[in-house]
Amino acid sequence: MENPDASRLTGAVQELASQVVSALSGGDHSEAVCRPAGAPGDEGLGLAAIRVLGADVLLPGVMSGRTPNAEDLAALEKAVVTFPPAPDAAPTSVWSHWAMTRALLEQGTSAVASSAQVQEPDTVWLDRAPWQLLTHQLAVLGALCVPGTDCGVARAARHRPVDVARGFVRAVRRRDWLQAAGAGRWLAVLDGVPTTLGLDAGLEFVSFMGGTDPRVTLHVRAAQLLRAGTRV
Repeated sequence: MENPDASRLTGAVQELASQVVSALSGGDHSEAVCRPAGAPGDEGLGLAAIRVLGADVLLPGVMSGRTPNAEDLAALEKAVVTFPPAPDAAPTSVWSHWAMTRALLEQGTSAVASSAQVQEPDTVWLDRAPWQLLTHQLAVLGALCVPGTDCGVARAARHRPVDVARGFVRAVRRRDWLQAAGAGRWLAVLDGVPTTLGLDAGLEFVSFMGGTDPRVTLHVRAAQLLRAGTRV
């Protein structure tokens, strides 16, 4: 039986991703994408959705070169405070939280983000990962892939472009469109990607096949913009 809470969270994440995609696709980038933060009396659901999508809630501002919307910054900060990673949290959760905190610090608007809080987690777990796991983890951490990205996760990806390309192909063959889109986002910024991969066509195919999930569309659109080196 499907967990109703999990289903509601999935719906909230998809709705939030749709708002980000709308802004990336030519909407008003000054508009907040994190509204409403949740249904009346259910703000926690909206904040949980922000925590899942992570720093990508600021992506329209980041990709346009403008300061992100103040409402989005405030909502992201609240999600950071409300959902810190547990002591035994998975590395991807720790890194996602780090990315959110760093994004707030870079905007200079956060009362909770400090230099100590944005010290990078380690990447030993990623450096030693087989290519299948590497691709999966990079896809989960797609929100770290933004213009000028430079962190441990990005450096790990840069050292293994062929492995990420292999993972992209594997995800497509397995019809795992979300993983393929996330991997494609990283491939858009990596040097040494095999030209035989046909990344542009691959991204279009992933968008066509998996576009009913706005999270897929978000990653594909981000990848296309990164690959073109354009601002939205």
